[in-house]
Amino acid sequence: MDFVSIDFETANTKRNSACSLALTVVRNNRVVDELYSLINPLAPFHWRNTQIHGIKAQDVADAPTLSELWPHILPFFEPDKLIVAHNARFDCSVLNHSLALYNIAQPNYLILDTLATSRSYFKGLQNYKLNTICQQLNIALKHHHNALDDSRACANILLYQLSQFGDTGLNSFIKSV
Repeated sequence: MDFVSIDFETANTKRNSACSLALTVVRNNRVVDELYSLINPLAPFHWRNTQIHGIKAQDVADAPTLSELWPHILPFFEPDKLIVAHNARFDCSVLNHSLALYNIAQPNYLILDTLATSRSYFKGLQNYKLNTICQQLNIALKHHHNALDDSRACANILLYQLSQFGDTGLNSFIKSV
């Protein structure tokens, strides 16, 4: 299966405050590339968000805005491309609100949420947070809430599910955005 897993971190509670983004590219069920970038959200940081991910305003002062980064990542968000995220509702919302901030048209793409697939495949867990699923499946997640580590972990969750359950059942989780 070919897909790109994504993860955003935000500067504050507003969904248009993306301050980091990671993409993990999977081709033929193998991780083949990764991209990580800090993003200048042009918005204030809330102490709670910084406490979670460790990114501060000074860290992103010279980082590109999402509008500057978008031309480089747009090819991953085409109608026939599959995007994967753990709690995709959040990541898609951050993408949509951040693009709207710059009056950039929303892309159409396919999305699969490993939070939903995990709830379906692994019944009875105390929760279905990314770190819980990784611990349950023995998937490395060194720095939870680092976008690259989270994106890589999400890709590995889907690869685990593919190896255990095949892609037939997973296809029912794919939605068009």
